[in-house]
Amino acid sequence: MTPTASEEGKASASASASAAERSRRTAKRAIVGRLSWGLADQAASSMTNFAVGIYVARSLGLAAFGVFSLAWVTYGVALSVSRGLATDPLVVRFSGVPEASWRQAVARSSGTALGVGGAVGGACLAAGLALGGSMGTAFACLGAMLPGLLLQDSWRYSFFAAGTGRKAFVNDLVWGVALVPAMVVAANVGSVAAFVLAWGGSAAVAAGYGCLQSGIRPRLTGAREWVREHRDLGYRYLVENTCVSGASQLRAYGLGAIVGVGAVGVIRGAELLLGPFLAVLMGLSLVTVAESARVLRRAPHRLGRFCLLLGGAQAAAALLWGAALLLVPDRAGALVLGDVWHAASQLIVPATLGVAGAGLGAGAAAGLRALGAARRSLRCQLFASACYVGGGLGGAVAAGTVGSAWGVAAATLCGSAVWWLHLRAALRERRHDPIHEERTP
Repeated sequence: MTPTASEEGKASASASASAAERSRRTAKRAIVGRLSWGLADQAASSMTNFAVGIYVARSLGLAAFGVFSLAWVTYGVALSVSRGLATDPLVVRFSGVPEASWRQAVARSSGTALGVGGAVGGACLAAGLALGGSMGTAFACLGAMLPGLLLQDSWRYSFFAAGTGRKAFVNDLVWGVALVPAMVVAANVGSVAAFVLAWGGSAAVAAGYGCLQSGIRPRLTGAREWVREHRDLGYRYLVENTCVSGASQLRAYGLGAIVGVGAVGVIRGAELLLGPFLAVLMGLSLVTVAESARVLRRAPHRLGRFCLLLGGAQAAAALLWGAALLLVPDRAGALVLGDVWHAASQLIVPATLGVAGAGLGAGAAAGLRALGAARRSLRCQLFASACYVGGGLGGAVAAGTVGSAWGVAAATLCGSAVWWLHLRAALRERRHDPIHEERTP
């Protein structure tokens, strides 16, 4: 019996619906796969950083660990400059593009990261030589290692922009493998500077391997062109990122002046306790902006829900991890952190709340960056950073190290609320004016 036109139409519609459903399932699997590689990569990276922190804390004691922590937060400032100028614009504008465009962009982006490492590293080297002592030596060594550290980080973001997170994971594994013998040598030397050199030198090995993985040579001469072409995003992201790391640095230096250098080590110890969860948070941050940009291109109406799911899941995971830490026996904690454990364990609750607030706000931040709403995200970050410094130092004056931790927790939760208010406003603007000036290019 010959099918009627109506029956043929129904069959065609059914086939189209089935194809659309298969396409949605494939897209979801692709997103899960990329997020999984982000988590795996950050787990490898964070385990490397966690091992360094634990080794230094156990080997050198609280005061030396405080010096190492000051060098660490200074590295965070350099990393923020590099990401703002080099890799953040890359992720926003070159995620999921043709390979030829990606390769040209990565050559200039990685060259920019290398240039930032040389410039900031030179400043650290000069400051270290002027300071002298163990702190000055540590900063001088950090300055020498910064180009390799920042180049290695740029490869990670480059691979995730291309959707090949597996390569970023392998690169971090190479860093971890190279770190093992370097740490053994540093432990025999027994100084903060030796550990800084071991950590940075192994990162340089991974940075060199990244050139082999990608087949791309960083174009240092393309840095100026890259910064100029993407200055509309880069300068705002530079300010935004340095607000984050600069706030951490101001809090660390201020806490050291108000309470003592040992207090900086205590705060870092509490952060190490949250290290496995922070690995999840940072791992997702590697891919959330790229994934949010993809959601925006394919289904703009789903961006708000996607960001809420990301932020809510991260906050819930942080609370669960903090609850688990409260059950850790003192003997087990002392085995991991040594003398740092007793003081750091008192900060578990406020540190957990602070990280949960940061995780919740990270979902909104990813949405604003995907939208290219650099002005809004900059305002959010300025507010959040001011709250962070004010809460951290005000709390330190009022109640020492514990007060600083509670002040930061309150500031982070307030900052998260502001991020979500701005994302809501940006989504509303986009619905009413699809060609809004802050739309993603």
